[in-house]
Amino acid sequence: MNTAKDMGIRAKEASRRLASASPKAKYVFLQNMARLLNDRKKDILAANKKDIEEAENIGMDTPRLDRLTLTNAIIQDMHKACLHVAEMPDPIGAMETQWQQPNGILVGKMRVPLGVICMIYEARPNVTVDAAILCLKAGNAVILRGGSEALNSNKALAALLREALVSAGLPEDAVQLVQSTDHSMVSQLCKLDEYIDVIIPRGGEGLVRTVTETATMPVLKHYKGVCHAFVDASADLSMALNIVYNGKVQRPGVCNALECVLMHRDVAESFLPMMAAKLGAAGVEFRADAASLPLLGEHAKAMTENDLGMEFHDLILAVCIVDNLDAALAHIAKYNSNHTDVIVTNDYANACRFVREADASMVGVNVSTRFNDGGQLGLGAEIGISTSKLHSYGPMGVTELTTTKFVVTGAGQVRE
Repeated sequence: MNTAKDMGIRAKEASRRLASASPKAKYVFLQNMARLLNDRKKDILAANKKDIEEAENIGMDTPRLDRLTLTNAIIQDMHKACLHVAEMPDPIGAMETQWQQPNGILVGKMRVPLGVICMIYEARPNVTVDAAILCLKAGNAVILRGGSEALNSNKALAALLREALVSAGLPEDAVQLVQSTDHSMVSQLCKLDEYIDVIIPRGGEGLVRTVTETATMPVLKHYKGVCHAFVDASADLSMALNIVYNGKVQRPGVCNALECVLMHRDVAESFLPMMAAKLGAAGVEFRADAASLPLLGEHAKAMTENDLGMEFHDLILAVCIVDNLDAALAHIAKYNSNHTDVIVTNDYANACRFVREADASMVGVNVSTRFNDGGQLGLGAEIGISTSKLHSYGPMGVTELTTTKFVVTGAGQVRE
């Protein structure tokens, strides 16, 4: 019987073997997985089509359908991620630092796997591959529990991962997919601290909160993305318009999409009509404070208190006029979710201050919020964006899925 405990036992055993696996074996696994993604593309898309049809039949909303859908381009991105991660240095066993104590002992910190990671996530089936390849590169076994809406897609991808593991001489139970759609499985996994070292929820606020409250092991939270952009008085307004447009319109249903624009009062009359014209033509609806409402035209309506701190997952954008950088930082401190905040400015002092004081896993200057992504930041792929600070903050790549242990070498020293 494939119970949660059975999966935990098998994952723990696989993690012991994987922790000592050679870099070459992990390289072969990733190369083979990249090849399988290309060779079995039709099968993957066919499985995903079943999920999409079932989701459409139950009336799934457009943003969630977007996250569920696999395309040739997304499969190619997964393929590239496998190859990129394959070429990355293997972190396991690396001595990050060493020093000698006065008594002659040599103290070092060695990078080691976390052990068994349980990933609980919704909608996006590409997370199945991204999470698995990162965990395995970092020497961790992984238990994957995707949303029921993506079950066919996830089964197809997990089968390829296990096939690639076997072909590389690695334990296939280093990747296990929970195929039961029973919600009680999540509760069972959350109690397996004997076998699971870390649990990572990636999805809506409700999922993250439930896992955090239930889990008996450490939780790395991928919380909601309430991302802000502050357009400073010194900003290049053409640049600001492109950054705001990209942040909101390119893909509004993802966690690093822009949700609120804070507008310096001195340039509001110049910038907001420009923003209204360009973003309004793309279908954006503005939720405006009293000062910005007259400047945003037909696409705007008065905001309510609930519009602040909201992750819309849609073509909806909150807009507030603020007096200065102090007011922008105070607003962000009150309403952000520690995900992503950016400033558009030509004032070096303001840029430096924003970078220091805005508390988010990625803070940007003159860039889109959409860059808070493991692939965009050079990590190859990511298992999620941690909005908690222990032990990682921001996109979690290979290094973030490891920890360190102390290694002490001596010549017979004993403590006096």
